[in-house]
Amino acid sequence: MTNAALGLFEQAVASPWVYLALFALAALDGFVPVVPGEASLVAASVFAASGELDLPLIVLAGTAGAFAGDHVAYLVGRGSIGRLRTRIRRRPRSRAAFDWASATLAERGGLALLASRWVPGVRTATTITMGGVGYPLRSFSLFDVAAAALWAISWSLVGYLGGSAFGTDPVGGVLFGLALAAALTLLGGTIRHFRRRTRPTERAELSERV
Repeated sequence: MTNAALGLFEQAVASPWVYLALFALAALDGFVPVVPGEASLVAASVFAASGELDLPLIVLAGTAGAFAGDHVAYLVGRGSIGRLRTRIRRRPRSRAAFDWASATLAERGGLALLASRWVPGVRTATTITMGGVGYPLRSFSLFDVAAAALWAISWSLVGYLGGSAFGTDPVGGVLFGLALAAALTLLGGTIRHFRRRTRPTERAELSERV
């Protein structure tokens, strides 16, 4: 990072609008997966370690933004898939998939929402699907408060850890925080991949026992 880029970044951090920007990025990240919601929380929290920003306000902005973004995705699913529900149910395969998704989310929708919040792209697909299958909005909102808060707290703490470790070197802290965030995301994706691969084997063994 050049001195000019660092200067611009520090000016942005010093702006009173930084918390609104964090809210906006977290909200957009809820339905536009390419938006760096996690990275913005990590970077801002690095400066919170040195007292330049308020960590609780960062967490609050991230939580509120994630909650808002998830609800936009939910309403998109409710409006788009909901209108196509009649057409979907006309085809046997589509109807079977729709009914399976509805039953699965009705039983474990809250856990799915909590787990998907840490996987970019998957969380958007989950929230859109929950809206499309008619998952109750009240239940969705209750689980989403917890999911958004845990997401914002975890990534903010990652950034705060980086800032604390590198002290007066904000660039090193940001890079460390982003690297740690990337590593955690990669680890989560790897675990999810292996879980997917083991499920068919588990189902086959269960079928043989039955």
